[in-house]
Amino acid sequence: MNRPISRLSRRMFLQTAATATSATAIWKAMPAQGAEATPTALIDTNISLGQWPFRHEELADGTALVRKLREHGVTQAWAGSFEALLHKDISSVNARLVEDCKRSGDGLLVPIGALNPMLPGWEEDLRRCVEVHRMTAIRLHPNYHGFKLGDPIVERVLQLADERNLLVQISVLMEDERTLHPLVNVPATDTAPLSTVLKKFTKVRVQLLNALRTLRGDPLLALAVSGVRFEIAMLEGVTGVANLLEKLPLDRLCFGSHSPFYYFESARLKLQESDLADIQMKAVCYETASRLLKAR
Repeated sequence: MNRPISRLSRRMFLQTAATATSATAIWKAMPAQGAEATPTALIDTNISLGQWPFRHEELADGTALVRKLREHGVTQAWAGSFEALLHKDISSVNARLVEDCKRSGDGLLVPIGALNPMLPGWEEDLRRCVEVHRMTAIRLHPNYHGFKLGDPIVERVLQLADERNLLVQISVLMEDERTLHPLVNVPATDTAPLSTVLKKFTKVRVQLLNALRTLRGDPLLALAVSGVRFEIAMLEGVTGVANLLEKLPLDRLCFGSHSPFYYFESARLKLQESDLADIQMKAVCYETASRLLKAR
């Protein structure tokens, strides 16, 4: 049974966590569902399957991750693959991802195809995502794959995504730059050129992942005006979601946890500590994501 997303202050969370032996105990301490309780639907737009290459992840096993997500009320999760960062055979990465989602997803996981436009045959990889795997979205990692959002190749990717009616997720970064392995220099992707590029592709749906640690202020608002969506995994600050929704249109922000690299509970707490109106909570939890993934 899915648990409703209810409001929990940071103080209450910390007090409960000090004595709780598990995340389940923490959620049991939340206020009971009432007239203003939000719906149980929750779409996580930012998870990854597989093993992170630089650290052991206990939830690398898809079955364990799905169990965790269901415990916290997730009804759908959009899954990329950690393998896409460093592997060169992207076709095989996507094929394994699809099988993993089928085998362990229990109907919860939506596979998001990786695309590396710097490799030969990347257009064939995109074709297979759509025609073989029936994917409706792709995920780009510009900083790991060595291209910039102002490069001509990005326009080609967006053109094909437009023709194929694909959602394009762009990962701005995968971890805080301060914790990067010294031999892997992958600073955050510069999103500045994206607003200009999107003027040529006004119908393409784009979502930035892990963007809100480095993207803020006028550059953030400019991308929102261009139609870009975001998610909350790396959003920092007390009541950060509520503060951001004072600036962004309601349909620009989705829920995302960056699980299992980040603790899922961190993303959920960001909702619970913000005093959101029901219409805001519904939009962030599932409505915006549901419309974003649907075909035109």
